[in-house]
Amino acid sequence: MTGGSAPAGVAVCSAGDAPGTAIPPGGAAALSAGAAVPPAGGAALSAGAAVPPAGGAAAGGAASPAGGDARIVGVSLGHRTLAEADHWIQQLVPAPVLACTHLVAVPFPHVAISLLTAAPVETVPELRAAAEAAAGGPAGRAVLFPGSSRLTGALTVSEILQRSSIARVEVLGGGPADPATVVDTGDFVRPQFRCGELVLVTTPAAGGRLIPFERRDPTPCCANH
Repeated sequence: MTGGSAPAGVAVCSAGDAPGTAIPPGGAAALSAGAAVPPAGGAALSAGAAVPPAGGAAAGGAASPAGGDARIVGVSLGHRTLAEADHWIQQLVPAPVLACTHLVAVPFPHVAISLLTAAPVETVPELRAAAEAAAGGPAGRAVLFPGSSRLTGALTVSEILQRSSIARVEVLGGGPADPATVVDTGDFVRPQFRCGELVLVTTPAAGGRLIPFERRDPTPCCANH
């Protein structure tokens, strides 16, 4: 599983193809309305949103009220796993509209986060390079996004597209999924952010159904990769 790149066999855009990271006025509001998702992973936080501490993390971040347009920023709290980063994101109050994780290598391998916000987010100096890498990356792994809370149980591909800001559902190595095919979400959906849109990659399952490529509980053969 990845935080900033697509699975093998899935086409991705180059950094030059990805739209710029500047968010126009009203961009966050458009996200809330379910409009097109802006480039690079992020989370729309209302002004004054409280950012909770990362439990046990070596570094902390904070958000404070600020005016101006929402823009993409990165934050690094030293999370060692995707699960830790996911948990931190899901503790944000109010809940972000969009938040992505990114695997970074500096100054050590860990998971950084990109946010779409008008509030300043601070990262300690030793992790600032990781935060910048997350903010500037052309791809990411979306944890929260418009409609994500509605993607539970078994849904058709068409229902997934209608309920959320996911733009496409793909079958690994097989192209676009049939709109009528049922996807067993497992109540865990983590689409990839690619070329300015959210793409959910799936794999075939029993009964002609699909399941998300990334699962909450990976099988033993995948858990150590």
